[in-house]
This record gives sequence, structure tokens and C-alpha cells, in this order.
Amino acid sequence: MVVDDPGGSSRVIEFLGVTKQYPDGTVAVDSLDLKVDAGKVTVFVGPSGCGKTTSLRMINRMIDATAGTIQVDGKDITSTDPAELRRGIGYVIQNAGLFPHRTIVDNIATVPMLLGWSKAKARDRATELMETVGLDASMARRYPAQLSGGQQQRVGVARALAADPPILLMDEPFSAVDPVVRESLQDELLRLQSELGKTIVFVTHDIDEAIKLGDKVAVFRVGGKLAQYDEPGTLLARPADRFVDGFVGRDRGYRGLGFTSAEVPLGELRTVELGAAAAEGWRLVVDSEQRPNGWLPGGLAAEAANVVPGGSLHDTSSGTLRSALDAALSSPSGQGVAVDGEGRVAGAISADDVLQALERQRAATSVDAAG
Repeated sequence: MVVDDPGGSSRVIEFLGVTKQYPDGTVAVDSLDLKVDAGKVTVFVGPSGCGKTTSLRMINRMIDATAGTIQVDGKDITSTDPAELRRGIGYVIQNAGLFPHRTIVDNIATVPMLLGWSKAKARDRATELMETVGLDASMARRYPAQLSGGQQQRVGVARALAADPPILLMDEPFSAVDPVVRESLQDELLRLQSELGKTIVFVTHDIDEAIKLGDKVAVFRVGGKLAQYDEPGTLLARPADRFVDGFVGRDRGYRGLGFTSAEVPLGELRTVELGAAAAEGWRLVVDSEQRPNGWLPGGLAAEAANVVPGGSLHDTSSGTLRSALDAALSSPSGQGVAVDGEGRVAGAISADDVLQALERQRAATSVDAAG
């Protein structure tokens, strides 16, 4: 069972004909058959009342199934005491769920201490994890109320990872923070997962978040029925029915660009550092290491007060056609900014060039399919 080897390899989770029906007759989950792959991020997504959170909470027995079986590596989870089971499964919820009267370091150390670790060892582990999730060690003695929402969520993730569980359950953990912080937390989760390789089940109502984070995405419909379970690219390209089509959204073609590698030609960019004189045309303001700081409209001197925010950036080392097109469309100058893996300016991107690259890839795909 999970708790026998909490620091061991990631685990496979299987739902076998799982149903949850409440005493008033409400069916929250209906005959769910689903396999969560080991070491991957599986996202449950769907409208309110579709059973995604109920399904998640049945994994750690916060809710017990009415019928069917949930197995971890082939073993029925009901064969283990619920409290013991939960100690081997990390759990992150909306608003972090931190203990308000415990310091950050002691919040993170909660599960290791329940498992019998010494206070010193548990706090050492907590301090190590603060760095892992991007929190400064100076925050260790603060209390949750002294942290921002995004910082609290990072503490919640650190606490869930403290005993190194192979399984991590995340119930809409980023939905209560603003969009900028949310994107940062999503990126942090992907970075952590690339290093840790946990089996993660993540619940969200946001299809964009599901597509970004999930190795596979399970779309639920109201009534607890599984509508489609696929990799994000397949979900966008081939929705199983009209419900999935409508839920994924009419702009799924744009989202699909996020799964297409970018081979877009880069043009030249006029750059300038602060302190330069006025000149005609848009210029990209850069620092001494050629990292972009915004745009300068024509006719204005390169002073901080004149700099216009520059839109998103396209990373040439890992970006997709979606990030390239977004960079071009969000730039006030009409020129997207491409940067290298170190964040230094690599060149300009135009929306026309992105669309031409997409057309070339479609043509190549068509030839391969015909062959």
C-alpha cells in the first residue's frame, strides 16, 4: 500500500466501476472506470456538479465509494486505515488550508512529525522544501496571515511534499489567486514535477489550466459521467462529442497551437538602453545583458516613464506556435519578442510568419498522412 514506502516510486491509481451515491439519491460519480498513469499529471476537469472533486477525495478516502473499487498498484485502498492512507498521500486544497497559529516551517513539518520524525529533522526538511517551492528561508518564522495568497499556496505544496509521498492530490489549488500568480504557480508545479515525477491528480474547472498541466485530461459531465479521457492535444483536435466540444471551447484551435513546436523565422529588432535620445519608430528597451524591459514609442527619449509594457515573450528554446503567436499579438509595436533560454533578445516575430509556419506544418502533416 502507499504508506509502506512513502518515499518510493510513483504509483498507478485505478477506478474500477466506482460510483458515489448519497442518501438522498444524488449520484455524484457514476460507474467511473479510469487509470491514472504513474509519474504523470492527470487533470480532472468539468462544470460544477460533475463529480471531479468527489472522485479525487475518494482516492484518499475523505469520501468512501458506494460501489466499485479504487486500487493503488493493484491493491484496494479500503484495506488500509484511512488515517494511515492519508499520511502517504500529499493533499493540496484551495486557499492552502494552513494552520493559522503555526509558523510556516511548522506548517510544512506537520506530516513528518505525525510520522514520528524528530522536530529538528522535520524542520530541516521543511526548510529544504521552502527553497524547492521558491520561498525565501527568511519566511520560516512567519505566520500564514503574513504571506500573500500565492506564497500560502507554495507553502501548501511544500507541506504536501514534506514526507515525499508518491501520490499528490490537488483540489483546485490555484483558483483563488490572481491570473499572474496563478500562471507562476502552474509553471512552478511543472518544474517540480519534472524533477520529482509524482503521480499527481489535479482538479480544476479551467480548461486552459487542464490543457497546460495535464499529461492526460479527464473531462466529466454533470452527473459524474466520464465524457472523454485523452492527452490534451487529442482532446483539442478530436473532442468525443458535442458536450466535450462545447466545454473545450470554440478557440480550441488556438489552444492546439500549444502542442505544435515553433519553427518561425526571426527578424531584426531595434533595441535601446535607458538614457538614449528620441528616435523614430518603436524600439525595444533592453538592459545591459540584452534582456527586454518594454517598448519605447517613436519620438520619445528612452526614459523609464516612457516605457510601455512589452507583452508576452516567446522562448526559442522551448516555445510553441501558440507562444510565438501570442508574443506577436500582445506586443504594442506589432513585433513579438523572441528570447533565448537565458532570457536575452533573440529577434522579432510577426503574426504573419507564425501563420505561415502553421500552414507549412499542416502541409507536411498532410503529406505524411497521405504517404
